[in-house]
Amino acid sequence: MLYSEGYAKQQRLLHQKGNYGKMGQKYGAVVGKIIDKMEIDTLLDYGCGKNLSLTKTLKPKRKFQYQGYDIGVKKYSDPPKPAQMVVCCDVIEHIEPDCLEDVLDHLEEMTEEILLISIHTGPAGKVLQDGRNAHLIQQPLGWWFPKIDERFTIQSLQVLDELHFYIIAYAASKPPRVEI
Repeated sequence: MLYSEGYAKQQRLLHQKGNYGKMGQKYGAVVGKIIDKMEIDTLLDYGCGKNLSLTKTLKPKRKFQYQGYDIGVKKYSDPPKPAQMVVCCDVIEHIEPDCLEDVLDHLEEMTEEILLISIHTGPAGKVLQDGRNAHLIQQPLGWWFPKIDERFTIQSLQVLDELHFYIIAYAASKPPRVEI
């Protein structure tokens, strides 16, 4: 199970309030370089939010097909299709703990070639309607790393500060066409 219906409802309420789901824009330049270098034709923004923040700074030189997916935004809530590149920015820590393994498996299924996943390891500035912190999973990098490593071939890890990091990883089943 990727999420409970009750949790999807709480996510929809947070998105309606605004100013939620904006971290993707921090990764546009990196994602754009990967799109160009690896000749990516399809991109899945997993947890895109209603404002598609990744697209605000994403300026690759080549054309590609963009697909947004977010359970909290009706327009983007249909099941996604696999893509050459999957970007998952500040999303995975919001997942219900009981659903985490299924969501990580889903990311693996959706990723045809390369994944960029960013994770915040501390509390969020937002609170769910039921009073819980919006970051349902607050674990350090050492807790997250093996979960990603067992599903992907990690190419790089970038620690941004004491609470943020991102990983670029290849789909474990396919070798990279181009080393980035």
